Amino acid sequence: MFKAVGKYFRAVWYLMTFRVNKASETLRMNPGVISANYDRVIEEKRNRLNQYKDAVSAMIAQEESKKDKLRSITAEIEKLEKLRSGAAAKAKKLVDKYNGDVAAVKNDPDYVKCQAAFKDFSSTLNEKQQRASEIDEDLKQLVANVSGHKTQIQSLMRELEKLKEEKHDAVADVLSASEEKQIADMMTGLSNDRTSEELRELREMRQKASANARISRELAGMDTQRAEAEFLEYAQTSEADDEFDALIGLSQQESEDPVPQQDAKIPEA
Repeated sequence: MFKAVGKYFRAVWYLMTFRVNKASETLRMNPGVISANYDRVIEEKRNRLNQYKDAVSAMIAQEESKKDKLRSITAEIEKLEKLRSGAAAKAKKLVDKYNGDVAAVKNDPDYVKCQAAFKDFSSTLNEKQQRASEIDEDLKQLVANVSGHKTQIQSLMRELEKLKEEKHDAVADVLSASEEKQIADMMTGLSNDRTSEELRELREMRQKASANARISRELAGMDTQRAEAEFLEYAQTSEADDEFDALIGLSQQESEDPVPQQDAKIPEA
């Protein structure tokens, strides 16, 4: 018994699920629903595209920041190179001053200063050059990425425009397919569309209205008046014919013509 009850409820559940699915499918096939769903998809894609643009804009801002940093480091490198060259040039003057005496040159305090400055400038210069090289590599990668993302954004924007056009095509296709289906169903007698029945009812109502109007005219004496007008027209025509006969003397002759007499018979003797 419990198995039978379980089978019954499963059958009811399947039936309800089937009906809900069919109703959902019918609803999704509605042109208005299709148009609204396309609008929702388009809006979601537009929002994601705007987020994508914001991310790429941040990358572009980062690119500009790295370019400024690279320009700054490049200026520092140029300055360090000049300072290092200046330290070496000053030390060279000491060599000229002592006529190449190595011991004398190295014992000069200015030599020690120039040597320390040269080493410091060289060390800092190497760091700046290494940092500049790293920034330059980052910039190359960043520029390539930004360029690729720009191309991708342009492609997505074109797809978004195509999606807007596809929306109208989809709605038109659904409407056209629905009309074709209704026509085919009417041809096979399977249509539940009331369009033909409504047209038939409208035409019957039109005929009924015409008949009611005709009856109303007859009841109002319009047909009687029309008949009287016809009789008056015939009377006028007859009077015109009589007048014409009188003018040509035809009617007078008709009045003067004697009535033919029968020959008198002589009685026999």
